Amino acid sequence: MSELFPGLDHHLPVLIVLLPLFGGLLSIFMHRFAWLWATAVTSAIFACSIALLDRVNDADNHIVDYFLGGWPAEWGIGYRVDPLNAYVILVISLISLAATIYSRDSVKDEISDDRHHHFYSVWLLAIAGLIGITVTGDTFNVYVLLEISSLTVYTLIAMGAKRDRRALTAALKYLILGSIGATFILLGIGYLLMLTGTLNMADMADVLAAKHSAGELLNNRTVLVAFAFLMVGLSLKMALFPLHMWLPNAYTYAPSAVSVLVASTATKVGVYMAFRFVFTIFGSAFAVKNLDLLTLCACLGIVVSSLAAIRQNNVKRILAYSSVGQLAYIVLGFSLANESGVTASIIHIFNHAVIKGAMFMAVGAVVLRVGSSRLSDFRGLGRRMPLTMGAFTLGGFGLIGLPLTAGFVSKWFLVVGALNRGYWWIAFVVLLGGVLALIYVWRVVEVVFFGTPEDPDRNYREAPLTMLIPMWTLIALSLYFGVNAEFTSQLAENAAMMLLGGKG
Repeated sequence: MSELFPGLDHHLPVLIVLLPLFGGLLSIFMHRFAWLWATAVTSAIFACSIALLDRVNDADNHIVDYFLGGWPAEWGIGYRVDPLNAYVILVISLISLAATIYSRDSVKDEISDDRHHHFYSVWLLAIAGLIGITVTGDTFNVYVLLEISSLTVYTLIAMGAKRDRRALTAALKYLILGSIGATFILLGIGYLLMLTGTLNMADMADVLAAKHSAGELLNNRTVLVAFAFLMVGLSLKMALFPLHMWLPNAYTYAPSAVSVLVASTATKVGVYMAFRFVFTIFGSAFAVKNLDLLTLCACLGIVVSSLAAIRQNNVKRILAYSSVGQLAYIVLGFSLANESGVTASIIHIFNHAVIKGAMFMAVGAVVLRVGSSRLSDFRGLGRRMPLTMGAFTLGGFGLIGLPLTAGFVSKWFLVVGALNRGYWWIAFVVLLGGVLALIYVWRVVEVVFFGTPEDPDRNYREAPLTMLIPMWTLIALSLYFGVNAEFTSQLAENAAMMLLGGKG
C-alpha cells in the first residue's frame, strides 16, 4: 500500500477509523448501491489492517504512534498501535469484510428495502467505533468510541423487528445493561484521571508505576475503586458470567448478519479493553498476578453457559450461550497472567471469531431458506443444504476443540497455562467444556443429518454464493490455522510478552 500511495502508511492508524466513519455517513446517499459501497469500504479497511500490521512488525519497538492534529499525547488524542491491537484490528476488519459480503441476501430478506442504506450506514459506523476503541491510546476516547459502537449495535439489533418483534426488547435490554456498563467504565476512567492527572494510557501507566515505586498506592482507595468500576463495566461489555444476560436474546433476535458481526467482534473488543486496563495501565503498578475472581467467573461461565446451550431449542440461542462460554475461555486465559495463558486468550480472539462467525452465517443461510432457526426446522437439512450444514459441522468441531481445528490450538495453550500455574482443576474445566460443547453441537448435527424433515416434499435450495463464499473462507481459516498455527501463535506470543513485560 505504501508503494501505491507514498506517505499514506504514516496515516494508517487514523485512516482505518476514518474510512468506516465517513463511509457510514456517505452510505445514506447510496440507496440501491449501499451494499456495494459497504463492501468497498470494508475491503479498504481490511487492506489497511494488513498494511498496519506489517508496519508494526517493521517498527523498531513494534509500536506505531499517531498524534491527531500534531498535539502531544498529554494534550491531544494519540493513537498507538502495537502487536496486540494490530492483531485485534486485523480480526475486526476480516470479519467485517466477510460479514458485509455475506449480508447482501440476508439483509434483503430481513430488512425492509427502503431501509437498506440506513442499515449499512449504521453498520459501517459500528465498525468505526469498534476499530476506534482498539486503536486509540486515550481512555476518554475509548469511552466516546464505545458509545458510538454501542448505540449503533443497539440499532442494528432492533432492525431485526421485521422478522421478530422480540428484537426490540432484546435491543432495549442490551441498551439498559450496556449503559450501566458504560457508566461504570466512565467512573473508573474518572478516578484514574483524578489519580494520575492524564487520560493517555501510556502516561497513566507511568504515573501509577511511579506512585507505586514511591509507596503512594499502598491501600490507596482511589485506585482500587477505579479498578473495581472498570472490571464491572468491562465484564458487562464482554458478557462475562454472571453479567451476560443481555447476550442470548441480542444474538438470537438480531438480523442474521448482525449476529455474525456482533458475535465475532463486539465482545472481543470488550476483552481487548480489559487487556489494556489490566495489563497496560494497572500492570506496571501492581504487576498483576492475582485475578482469581476473574478465573472463578470464567470457569463458572464455561460450565453454566454450556449447560444452558444444551437445553435450548433454537440454534441461534445455542450459539449465543456457546459464545458466553467461549468468551469465558478468553477471560480465563488472561486471568492466569502468564505467557501461555495470555497467548491462549489472544489466539482465541481470532479462532473464536472465525469459527463462530461461520456458524452464525450457516444459521443465517437456513433462516433465509427455511424462515426459522428453531432446531426442529433443521431436520434433514444435511441432505438439502450440504454445503451450509457442512460448514456448520466443521465450525462445531472447532468449538469442541478437536485436533486439526483452530479451537484445539487455543485450548492447548490454555491447558499449558493452567498447568504452569499449578491449576490442574482449570485444565479439567477446559476439558469438561469441550465435552459439553460436543453435546450441544451433536444435538444439532444429529437433527441435521439423521432427522426426518417435517415436510419431505419441500425442497430447500442451497445458500447463495454470497453467503457460501465468506462462510467457507472462515471455515478454511479455522482448519488452516488448526494445522499450521505459526502465524497466529507468533503474533499472540509477541503481544503476550509485550503485555506481561508492562510495555505500553
